[in-house]
Amino acid sequence: MSGRPIKHSLTLQGHRTSVTLEAEFWQAFRSIAQEKGIALNALAAQVDAGRAPETGLASAIRVYVLRHYQAQATPGVV
Repeated sequence: MSGRPIKHSLTLQGHRTSVTLEAEFWQAFRSIAQEKGIALNALAAQVDAGRAPETGLASAIRVYVLRHYQAQATPGVV
């Protein structure tokens, strides 16, 4: 596990933005998008739309990934 942050560009509602996440979070986020059958940008847009204004997108994605895997590990808990 490297833990080194990697910057990627995403397009959200027609606008480009950069998000910096650790490689492991990018890999997990891509896996979730593939599991859901949607593009990475579409999943990022869903996370973006659901986050509080004071929460950064990178933080919101990390929490989304964590909650996704917690829900899989413990069905019925979100």
